[in-house]
Amino acid sequence: MTPLEMIKSRPLPFAALMGVEFIEAGPERVVATMLVRPDLCTLGDAIHGGAVMALADSVGATATFINLPPDAKGTTTLESKTNFVAAAKAGTTVRAVATPVHRGRRTQVWQTRIETDEGRLVALVTQTQMVL
Repeated sequence: MTPLEMIKSRPLPFAALMGVEFIEAGPERVVATMLVRPDLCTLGDAIHGGAVMALADSVGATATFINLPPDAKGTTTLESKTNFVAAAKAGTTVRAVATPVHRGRRTQVWQTRIETDEGRLVALVTQTQMVL
């Protein structure tokens, strides 16, 4: 089973609720998309910061999961830092691309770029995941 097939066979409940769709997965890169729905927005029809952070957390955690050592029991987020750069309006599809910064025995650090379909940067997220 490929990493993408594994991810799709066991979807993260909250990511599924938000409409996150994983489209690429491998040890060096995990990619997901999400439609910015009105219920994921602020009053100004721009994506809510919490939705941005939850998308990045889901993608970074998934990237860690497929890179876990065989004896690991799972992963959990230790820290997440989000730099918000621009808004994405309702109706836009955003793309989250996670790449590794560090993959150690006890922690992994992933950087996730969230962009619009046009390539405009919405946020840059760096998160540390603990290997359980």
